[in-house]
Amino acid sequence: MSPNGSDRSPRRPMRRKLLQALTAGLVLATATGCTWEDFPRLGMPTPTTEEAPRILSLWQGSWAAALAVGVLVWGLILWSAFFHRRSRTKVEVPPQTRYNMPIEALYTVVPLIIVSVLFYFTARDESEVLKLEKKPDVTVNVVGFQWSWCFNYVESVGGSTGDAKTAKELDAIPNRYKDDFPADAGGVYDCGTPATRNPQTDNPGPTLWLPEGKRVRFVLTSRDVIHSFWVVPFLMKQDVIPGHTNAFEVTPNKEGTFLGKCAELCGVDHSRMLFNVKVVSPERYEQHLKDLVKKGQTGYVPAGIAQAEHEKNRESNIL
Repeated sequence: MSPNGSDRSPRRPMRRKLLQALTAGLVLATATGCTWEDFPRLGMPTPTTEEAPRILSLWQGSWAAALAVGVLVWGLILWSAFFHRRSRTKVEVPPQTRYNMPIEALYTVVPLIIVSVLFYFTARDESEVLKLEKKPDVTVNVVGFQWSWCFNYVESVGGSTGDAKTAKELDAIPNRYKDDFPADAGGVYDCGTPATRNPQTDNPGPTLWLPEGKRVRFVLTSRDVIHSFWVVPFLMKQDVIPGHTNAFEVTPNKEGTFLGKCAELCGVDHSRMLFNVKVVSPERYEQHLKDLVKKGQTGYVPAGIAQAEHEKNRESNIL
């Protein structure tokens, strides 16, 4: 019984709050809509390219390292709070330690080791993910603009004449990318608006078609501000910068229609910069290019802002 005559122990409200917190945590953990099969991916979607598992593995490893560090820190906090509480030692002020060289060296060296290991794996995977092969199977110039996307298919298609290497519309693309363009690629294009929708799924935005099993290079250019090209299940995104061309390659290995979006806050209608990626068989992909020719969508739309001076200098240094 407490001094005021009440039977209520001061520890009971604390236990009740702890139980409520654990219950709330359990509800949050089970109400996310994830299945047990989704749990090992730690929130990532199912990979749909040959390169995506590498990114997923890096994500999982980073989370595992963070969890191990978290468990260690939480354990030390709880251990200190429990074993050094005043009610247990009956000491008003415990002995004060000014310094402990081994411990101080430990918590300086261990974080450096952790950061170094994470840096190594990140640099290793980044170099692989951003590696460009000579002469990819398919090249698509992705053009970002407020507030949608255009797709220039750099392909040699019957009924479309011209050459992507000399097309004025593609002047913004550096020569090191043009060197890998196929010969006599007259090309076709497709453009969208925020009101465009995919006819099969009714998802907003234009639809980019890609062939399954083919290595695809995305050459990213912008007409106005910085955007970011993100196909969600590809687990890969890259900035689309005016005056500066970026590129990366993937090999889609699963047919279907997937969601894409701009991942860079680019203005008032940023949230409407959505698109779709439809991965089909190579035969259906070729037929789609022919359908664009029939629609009169031959040639290329302007890729974007001309190269900035620093980009020209970078290209000359690379070459």
